[in-house]
Amino acid sequence: MRLATFTDYGLRVLMRLAGAPEKPISTGQIARDFAISQHHLAKVVSDLGLGGFVRSERGRSGGLRLMRPAHEITLGQVVRHLERKFAIVECFRADGGECVLRPRCRLRPQLSAAREAFMAELDRTTLEDCAWPGAGSGGRVAAAE
Repeated sequence: MRLATFTDYGLRVLMRLAGAPEKPISTGQIARDFAISQHHLAKVVSDLGLGGFVRSERGRSGGLRLMRPAHEITLGQVVRHLERKFAIVECFRADGGECVLRPRCRLRPQLSAAREAFMAELDRTTLEDCAWPGAGSGGRVAAAE
């Protein structure tokens, strides 16, 4: 399975925030840490806010924080939220797509089972398990390929 770049960036934001839960971190800092466009990252952060994962604190010492402790947020929850707009194949779209193989497709059940196994694995992992403490503790991370 391949996650959308949008989801990859969302996971990076949350991993970064989980790595330093005691202080707010700016979108700009996260963009620098991961070599991601700050403009694109702002869209990701907005969606994470809508999903109840992050909150933004304004002011001189403001920035982003997790809305819940990292051990309470699973990767599965995050991926389900961020991938809701993306379908692995056309027939998985919310509108059902226009696949000519339906209704006799024999591939869809296998893909559905694979997707559920993938998500079950992500449900076993929390943000705390994969927290990333920041560039000062291990160098800058390269952008996604």
